[in-house]
Amino acid sequence: MAQAQRFSTQARRARAVARLGARAGGVGDVVERLVAVHATDPATVYLAVAARLADPDTAVAAVERELYAQPAALTRMLAMRRTMFVVRRAFAPEVYAAAGRRIAVKERKNLLAHLAEGGGWDAAWLDEVEAEVTAALVAHPESSGAELSRLVPRLREQIVVARGKPYEATQNVASRIIRTMAAEGRIERRRPAGSWTSGQFRWAKAEPLPEVPAEPARAALAKTWLGAYGPGTEADLKWWTGWTLGETRKALGAVGAQAVVLDDGATAYVLPGDAYPSEAPAGPPTVQLLPALDPAAMGWQDRAWFLPDSRDGLFDRTGNIGPTVWWDGEVIGAWAQRADGSVAWHRLADRGTAACAAVDEAAHALAALLGDVRVTPRFRTPLERALSA
Repeated sequence: MAQAQRFSTQARRARAVARLGARAGGVGDVVERLVAVHATDPATVYLAVAARLADPDTAVAAVERELYAQPAALTRMLAMRRTMFVVRRAFAPEVYAAAGRRIAVKERKNLLAHLAEGGGWDAAWLDEVEAEVTAALVAHPESSGAELSRLVPRLREQIVVARGKPYEATQNVASRIIRTMAAEGRIERRRPAGSWTSGQFRWAKAEPLPEVPAEPARAALAKTWLGAYGPGTEADLKWWTGWTLGETRKALGAVGAQAVVLDDGATAYVLPGDAYPSEAPAGPPTVQLLPALDPAAMGWQDRAWFLPDSRDGLFDRTGNIGPTVWWDGEVIGAWAQRADGSVAWHRLADRGTAACAAVDEAAHALAALLGDVRVTPRFRTPLERALSA
């Protein structure tokens, strides 16, 4: 048996720069290269794209056009690890079949249990309410959640949560019902109220996604992930997708993934014919200020190969990564926007005066790009809080 090709950390970093950080001419190119952009925090989508566009000044208008023009080229969906992503609409059927459909089934099961326990309502009641929501969106396209609650009075029904517990609370059923319908692809998010940093989306009836069998869809998603993030381990892909180990191995086998050996001795995988890396950078060192939850920082479960030894305060308590400063394929610091609009950064790894000067310049450029907009990550980390103060 032939010995697996070794894939060094330096080669992984060079590949990350070339594949995940290179400038692109259009929003669709950026999203395709990243496979899926984290969208739990709306600002992440715009900032992740802006960091990779040849003309970052066009990012906000371009992303909005791709997301909200009809027909839209991009769509938001609940998928891998029950996380919100923006993906290419053409690839959405595979993403849904590979990772979203299972999430949607679980969301409906949990919603029915929630309604039965807290309000005594059953599946028939839920079917009626959802039919009313669909009819309301046909008559009133692009309605906010508040507008839907006025149009469909039963969305204002209240339910008791954690009954009998010290933290017992009462909440409307609207958000859970709307979320479940969106997870199933029956309704979709449209342009939010307010600025591009807002999460107060309007809703519209969605066209059904084409049916795709789960196994071919998982193979397609594994192939695109390997093309963007390979080499990656079984554990990396399993974590990123939320699949079982068996599903992960089957998907890797379906695409003929080729094994390589990393510097720490672990076995990782790349696409067939992609196992011969170059450690030489494609150009001079590059600097990037990437937003919280950027795909480049969330593509793998094991991130030690690009994170600094000192990373205190870079993550929140649940493992969400904050805004990061990248230099030539590795994280060397964190950044945050202050109330006056300036962008401050903190160095976690020393890569010399040239790197510091480049980061200072990039921070100034980002502040100018943001202008009057103030961006506060939804999941705040200790370093981001300290820098923004």
